[in-house]
Amino acid sequence: MSAGSALIGVGVGPGDPELLTLRAARVIRDADVVLAPSSALDAVGRAESIVRQACPGVRIERLAFDMGDAAASIDAAAATVVAGLDAGRRLAFVTLGDPNVYSTFSSVAARVRELRPDARIETVPGIMAFQELASRSGTVVLQNAERLALVTALDGPDVLDAALTDPTQAVVVYKGGRHLPEMAKRLAAAGRLDGAVMGELLGLPGERVLPVAEAAEGPAAYLATVIVPPAG
Repeated sequence: MSAGSALIGVGVGPGDPELLTLRAARVIRDADVVLAPSSALDAVGRAESIVRQACPGVRIERLAFDMGDAAASIDAAAATVVAGLDAGRRLAFVTLGDPNVYSTFSSVAARVRELRPDARIETVPGIMAFQELASRSGTVVLQNAERLALVTALDGPDVLDAALTDPTQAVVVYKGGRHLPEMAKRLAAAGRLDGAVMGELLGLPGERVLPVAEAAEGPAAYLATVIVPPAG
């Protein structure tokens, strides 16, 4: 690997290209290759669509991720990264939100470190969906000494139960769109439904921002975020 080779995880925000930071845009433009995760090599992923709007003309290479075989996808992505590093390239791996929070980048970077322990790996922070949702909905997430629990409901709504036991704690739920009706029931039972908001596909076609109570008739998209402010 040359001294200039590097893997840089770049957070591109939740969807609106105007939320891409100046640092992120600079790193993307300076990269030899931009790596963008996608569901298939012939499909434009959401992170790629943001980059194409904010930084037109950059060279983008897609990395296909099969959620049914995540380990194989991560190995394949890491192999692509290692080949680029060995060729002396500066690689920008773009990801929705922030690369250090619920991001595929961290798994790929860990595998790359196993294969190339001396590899230079960095990250550029990105605005997260719950920050955009708080802004768009006028929700104050925390004040004074209040705390925040950030959880994912990929495995079901049970994760809410422990998070709701402290009424002074705000709760942010990621990746729980399909469980929205059940989450609304649990929020109501805990006396926390009032004030809870949901943002779906923020900055993307089909976006919705509304109270959880008004959105709970059916499931939401995978990229749905819920904010539950502290009680009172």
